[in-house]
Amino acid sequence: MRQRIMAGLAGLMLAGCMQETPAPPDACGAGALQTLRGQPGEALDGIALEGPVRVLPPGAMMTMDHRPERLNAELDEAGRITRLWCG
Repeated sequence: MRQRIMAGLAGLMLAGCMQETPAPPDACGAGALQTLRGQPGEALDGIALEGPVRVLPPGAMMTMDHRPERLNAELDEAGRITRLWCG
């Protein structure tokens, strides 16, 4: 029993030593694309984007995983871009 507790504590201590380098707040480049707000969603097709892109039509379900390099584009009922953000 004591060995299990010690192994668990050692694992927690090692996990505390690992640090992830935080991504910059605009890791996906959403800041430079804000001029696309109000444009049709197809406007994203003509842009060379380096990371993954997730297009969200109205009512779309999305996962809650946070990926700083992923560009999210939210569309309205008319298919126009209403919001662009990283995550």
